[in-house]
Amino acid sequence: MSPAPADELGHKPLDGGWGWMVVVAAHISIGFAYSTPKVLSIFYKEIQQNLGASSSEIAWISSIMLAAMYAGGPVSSMLVTRFGSRPIVMAGGLMCGVSMVTASFGNSMVYLYLCIGIIGGCGLSLNLNASLTIISQYFLVKRPLANGLVMAGSPMFTFLLAPLNQYLLYTYGWRGSFLIFGGLMLNCCVAGALMRPVIARCKTSNCAPQKNEPNESNTKLKESCMKGAKSFLDLTFFNDRGFVIYLIGSIMFVFGGYAPIIFLSAYAIDQGVDEFSAALLLTIMGLVEMFVRPATGLIASSKRVRPRIQYFFSFAMVFTGTVNLLCPIITVFKSYFYTFLMTYTVFFGVGFGMVFALIFECLMDLMGNERFPSAFGLVTFIEFLPMLLGPPAAGLLVDIFGDYKYLFFMCGTVILTGGIFLFVMNSYNYHMLEKEKPGKDGGQNQINVESQEHVSALEVEMKHTPKAEM
Repeated sequence: MSPAPADELGHKPLDGGWGWMVVVAAHISIGFAYSTPKVLSIFYKEIQQNLGASSSEIAWISSIMLAAMYAGGPVSSMLVTRFGSRPIVMAGGLMCGVSMVTASFGNSMVYLYLCIGIIGGCGLSLNLNASLTIISQYFLVKRPLANGLVMAGSPMFTFLLAPLNQYLLYTYGWRGSFLIFGGLMLNCCVAGALMRPVIARCKTSNCAPQKNEPNESNTKLKESCMKGAKSFLDLTFFNDRGFVIYLIGSIMFVFGGYAPIIFLSAYAIDQGVDEFSAALLLTIMGLVEMFVRPATGLIASSKRVRPRIQYFFSFAMVFTGTVNLLCPIITVFKSYFYTFLMTYTVFFGVGFGMVFALIFECLMDLMGNERFPSAFGLVTFIEFLPMLLGPPAAGLLVDIFGDYKYLFFMCGTVILTGGIFLFVMNSYNYHMLEKEKPGKDGGQNQINVESQEHVSALEVEMKHTPKAEM
């Protein structure tokens, strides 16, 4: 999301100073938010044996956690507007820590669903939205750099926590590991404490008298809350053809994108790989993503790619889907199975990293700066259902056929289909924009060119039309 002008923010961002400490804090908070559903899969094999659960039942843990994290987006955003980022991140970190500690005493899958999935997922939702919001308050010019450093927290924590969790599992079992992991997640509370609120410096002529400040502050607060509530329930986005195309493609990726990660360790162990080597796969994936995400951002910012970034996103999805479809073939090479599995992990990390480096940028390219927050809340709220159903559906295939290859076939097919759909429909959308452009008065086109920092294809083309010049 592009930074808002200083006038809209009510202050001029510092672009440094204490803001870099806030970047470190957000790096920690978002690192736990995105990596936890992945690295918890290391414990699933032992939990499955201990509680007698099936593959589809065990997959519901990460699935519910991810769904709660996405579904809680609008609520979390309104809480941040009301109370600020610092208390929300601290509350989220406390919820995450308590969820893991209480889950260590569980003796049923339903209990784990409640503790890890719902309570932990809601805590991660608070961490995610509050951390992204406060970065925009501290940075304006250097915001792309700050966001890049913050989002690198996901692969960094996956890289670090995967081998750590495997060591904890080997030493303390899954119950003891949950206790320790819950203590580690309390570091989000420390990160939240570092998120010092920005003090707005208003001009004397714009400041109200002291006796009227509380009333005016309450009025502005109520108006902000009402505006936030309405924006996240704005269904007019479905009248936008580009938004609908993007939403369908992103839903297909979310449905099939997480199951291969969740079952990767279990798949390796099922093929005879030892537990530490299986956990190493997630570490490798995190290491690959650490380099792929910023590199993808640099490529997407180039003059040749930027005007057609939607096609780049389509390519990333097609690449990821193809890699998953080819994964089951490696079982033919029994002698070199682990080597080929590591190769698959590297390529899947490249595809997954490219998609997540582009998925929100593409939405911003379509909606513009002002409409992006509302569109983001609506998209994440809608995506919680495919996020909830994807991994259990993949686990159900494993239970039915007794083979993990059908999981990769399903996920690869869904993602590949979504990528092809995006490519074809974006071509159609660009063609229709060309046809509709001369017949418009310029009002609708103006909405799509309000972004101050991103030059879209529509902007470039409008510069050559008489109405745009007027």
